[in-house]
Amino acid sequence: MLRTLHIRDFVIVEHTEIHFGPGFTVFSGETGAGKSILVDALALTLGERGDASMLREGAARADITAVFDTPKSLHAWLIEREIDADDDLSLRRVIDAQGRSRAYINGTPATVAQLRELGDSLVDIHGQHAHQSLMRPDAQRDLLDAHGGHSDLRQTVNQAWKQWRALARQLEAAEKDAQSLATERDRLQWQVEELDQLNLGPDEWESLQSEHTRLSHSQSLLDGASQIMETLDGDGDSAHHRITAANHHIQQLLRHDPGLQGVYDELESARIAISEAVSDLNNYVSRVDLDPKRLADVEARLSLVFETARKFRTEPDALCELRESLHAELAALQAAGDIDALRAQATAAQTQYDSVAAKLTNARRKIAKDLGKQVTLAMQTLAMQGGKFEPTLAVCAPSAQGNEQVEFLVAGHAGTTPRPLAKVASGGELSRISLALSVIASRAARVPTLIFDEVDSGVGGAVAEAVGKLLRELGERHQVLCVTHLPQVAACANNQFLVSKAESRGTTRSSIEELDAPARVEEIARMLGGIKLTATTREHAREMLEGFGQTTA
Repeated sequence: MLRTLHIRDFVIVEHTEIHFGPGFTVFSGETGAGKSILVDALALTLGERGDASMLREGAARADITAVFDTPKSLHAWLIEREIDADDDLSLRRVIDAQGRSRAYINGTPATVAQLRELGDSLVDIHGQHAHQSLMRPDAQRDLLDAHGGHSDLRQTVNQAWKQWRALARQLEAAEKDAQSLATERDRLQWQVEELDQLNLGPDEWESLQSEHTRLSHSQSLLDGASQIMETLDGDGDSAHHRITAANHHIQQLLRHDPGLQGVYDELESARIAISEAVSDLNNYVSRVDLDPKRLADVEARLSLVFETARKFRTEPDALCELRESLHAELAALQAAGDIDALRAQATAAQTQYDSVAAKLTNARRKIAKDLGKQVTLAMQTLAMQGGKFEPTLAVCAPSAQGNEQVEFLVAGHAGTTPRPLAKVASGGELSRISLALSVIASRAARVPTLIFDEVDSGVGGAVAEAVGKLLRELGERHQVLCVTHLPQVAACANNQFLVSKAESRGTTRSSIEELDAPARVEEIARMLGGIKLTATTREHAREMLEGFGQTTA
């Protein structure tokens, strides 16, 4: 449920904060006062597009925040995105003078797409021109599916359609380009075979280079190691001999001055280190092998790898990755070239599509009857006695939306044959049918808040009262907000807000206030009688409110 709407510097609204409650709430006021601006502001927090033209004249930025109760169904969504899910759900939208937009969810920066995703679970807005969309067959199909809760089934049909068509296109291309596919397959087969024959290991190139360097310099490595051993511990005046002699001399001096112990220890460590180094060099020399044959083998292998890399126009160390890539391409091409296998896959995909599309068709037929009965019943209370509403399903070519086209037929009066809605309904009838459809479809809606923006245009009198009763009934199951100019609708509401505008120092500003009982009498009297109010219009307003159990004192 929507709890609070905070608006700053949006169109002609300088600053306002509105607190909402449950039930049916209406917004009334003079034409142009800014009633629909409130709906537009809320729509921004739900991910609608915005630009700099929405800023109040002279303002640096527009700032709108909507606070909702957090539905339990959204907790996992919020936690997955590391957004606090314990408090109320706050959606904020900021647009600056350059048209740049920022979005926040519970204070955490978010994307407009994320606002829109949340908005689909929080609010359903029925605009004042919603009836115009009923002219479109796709809108009629969407409304029928929304009423039936077919979203998951439609998604399944859509996926099955995409898979079927992708395989069908692949099969068609394979049949058309069989010769070129065979040529390409032969080329890849030759390349894969050559790389398989080379069979270069993942780290072999680096290992070969290292081994080649060692083998090609083995003589100089042996000579160098031998010279170092001679210097360290050879016959004659070697480093080991000198340090041993020095250490022996220090040992003699220790008798006279123990302070030389540290020098003795350091020399002894050096002597031991030289002995270990000589031992390590001996081991190294024993391992270094003068192997001309192995050197020749390594050089031949390096030459083969380098020549193959040049042939494939790549680096030697990239040959392993290229080999894996070509294997994958060849496998995909072989699968694509297997026309019989592709044909079998395409047939299976079509069978799957036919199966799920048939389920959608059956679900649509069932819900079409239910929707027809409910709208027909509502028409009797909306000045269309004897009228009839029939959603029909016409078979069409398979598509991502199923195997049928949905069309709404309507008979406005008894004794007339139902015909397509767009051809027979007048503007007023179309508006009333649209409202009935909105209300009935919303009864099954899972969103907690429903908004109707002047969807009652084109009606009046007893019809307007019926509209108000429909919305009040809907308010028992949802939070319903309605922008209206009809006193009959306003009188049915549980709560009422007055939207007004005033000019100050050449600037027009809109304001909003919640009306108490006496103020509601005055506002509904204004809606009934215009600018000049009389005792008669006030009494009429009071009777209307009391007729719906509203307090007027």
